[in-house]
Amino acid sequence: MRKQLFLLFILFTALTAAGQPKTLSPEAEISVLTIGPGYTLNDAFGHSAFRIKDHIRGIDLVFNYGVYDFNAPNFYLKFAQGKLNYLIGLDYYEDFYESYVSQNRTIRAQVLNLSPTEKQQLFDYLLNNYRPENRAYLYDFFYDNCATKIRDVVEDISDHPIAFYVPEDFEAKTFRTLIHEHLKLNSWGALGIDVALGSVIDREASPYEHMFLPKNIYRFFAAADMQSNPDQALVIASSVLFEKLEQPKSNGFISSPLSIFGLIACIILFITYRDFQHKQRSPWLDVVLFSVTGIVGVFILLLWFATDHTGTHQNYNLLWAFALNLFMIPQLLKTQPKSWFVKYLKFLIILLALMTLHWIIGIQVFAIGLIPLFIALACRYLFLVYHYNRLK
Repeated sequence: MRKQLFLLFILFTALTAAGQPKTLSPEAEISVLTIGPGYTLNDAFGHSAFRIKDHIRGIDLVFNYGVYDFNAPNFYLKFAQGKLNYLIGLDYYEDFYESYVSQNRTIRAQVLNLSPTEKQQLFDYLLNNYRPENRAYLYDFFYDNCATKIRDVVEDISDHPIAFYVPEDFEAKTFRTLIHEHLKLNSWGALGIDVALGSVIDREASPYEHMFLPKNIYRFFAAADMQSNPDQALVIASSVLFEKLEQPKSNGFISSPLSIFGLIACIILFITYRDFQHKQRSPWLDVVLFSVTGIVGVFILLLWFATDHTGTHQNYNLLWAFALNLFMIPQLLKTQPKSWFVKYLKFLIILLALMTLHWIIGIQVFAIGLIPLFIALACRYLFLVYHYNRLK
């Protein structure tokens, strides 16, 4: 924070010294920087930023809309609720460049074809956004993020409407597919996203909506022009400032969700088979399964109804993570539960069948890492129905 305040002080001091206006020279150049994916979930989707370069004025700055405000009250609660404000950030270009080179992330630049007036308007826009009272904005992963802000700012300052054309290699995809392209399907990040985000992200995104990803900002900007003058392209020059160095990829299958949940499923199935052979039941296993699925179900319900996240609605993971399971635990502790409990177990089996149907017809895609668990749950529920019916 101190560095940001110092940078802001130096910037405004330099630009307003001796009463000089904050104007760019005619040789000023404004670029969109596109940063490639990183190695953590937070960095997996890339990043976008504006570079303002004016050697005559001694300016070489980078503005980006992807800064966390860790000083915000109740930071983690607001993040979970979808009510966390992000900030516009400001860096010297050299610091920005070195930071991403050290992370081994590709940096691409696109010089924008803007008139001197538009360049000044964009610079003024960013400076005004960086003021303390204007820095924050309510972040939304799909509709208002570091990438969409770049597009929206350019559209706002342009004196002419911009026409964004579909790139030649464009293929319409769902939001979830676009996310999966940046993650390994059998990864903990993909599993968390597939559990937390609902069927609303399984609809096909419009071409314009594809630009929530930095790589698509790059692609659509490269194909864009001025609507009033199709011969005037939005981007006049593109270059790669740093190319990611390829590194050997580690095989993390042993620690992957499919491997871990496969092991858990084998344990569940083994205990279930042993219970079947000995005509008994292991109550502790059923309590654990109903507790875990119930807690996950409560978490999904909270994300759906108690937050402002746009991607967590209509989440059919509730078909396997059923919140009412928590209230069924007392029945599991009894040798002979109420007669209606067997009907409840049959209902859980039907829900798993409905989940499978939702997956097959494309209403919602579920985490592949959980497939072994789904199979184990179905087998355990079937065993419980058999076991309680045998006791009658």
